[in-house]
Amino acid sequence: MGMFDGVAGFGVTFSTMFRKVVTEDYPRVKKVTAPRYHGRHQLNRHPDGLEKCVGCELCAWACPADAIYVEGGDNTDEERFSPGERYGAIYQINYLRCIGCGLCIEACPTRSLTMTNEYELADDDRQDLIYDKDRLLAPLLPGMEQPPHPMRLGENEQDYYVQGPEMARRPDVQDQVREEIPMVSGAATPDAVPTQEAR
Repeated sequence: MGMFDGVAGFGVTFSTMFRKVVTEDYPRVKKVTAPRYHGRHQLNRHPDGLEKCVGCELCAWACPADAIYVEGGDNTDEERFSPGERYGAIYQINYLRCIGCGLCIEACPTRSLTMTNEYELADDDRQDLIYDKDRLLAPLLPGMEQPPHPMRLGENEQDYYVQGPEMARRPDVQDQVREEIPMVSGAATPDAVPTQEAR
């Protein structure tokens, strides 16, 4: 052991002192995530506002962490929440258990469940990290109607998946939706029914 060994060791320390700092100025400056980043889940809607979730519970079965709880309910002609026979009456995701693997997304047959770029899920109350359906549902876009309501894009569930986007662009369907949607005070009049699902 030479007398300069200690100096060589400190050389590494001193060299790092002058390197560029890589610390992010979070939360004042938020880093932009990659487009395919998997963050918080979202339950998507059809262009007329009906929910895409059909309450099949496949996402709950696929979850290796047992973080998803779903109870399906039956649609009726008077109260319709989705185009199918059933809908997700109760839907919860426990983010204390979720590992963000995305297996629930792959299991969903209707693309109802997707993951957003939102990553700020920290909270000081454990109960607030159990997200229910109201917090997971995509917001209503202009031209969408809050369920329950009748099917606007076709006569049956197949119409929504086969020709739903094309039907939403038809002027007669847009006019019908405009006439039947009770406008919220302060909301802008919808110019067209949106055709893309919320991210």
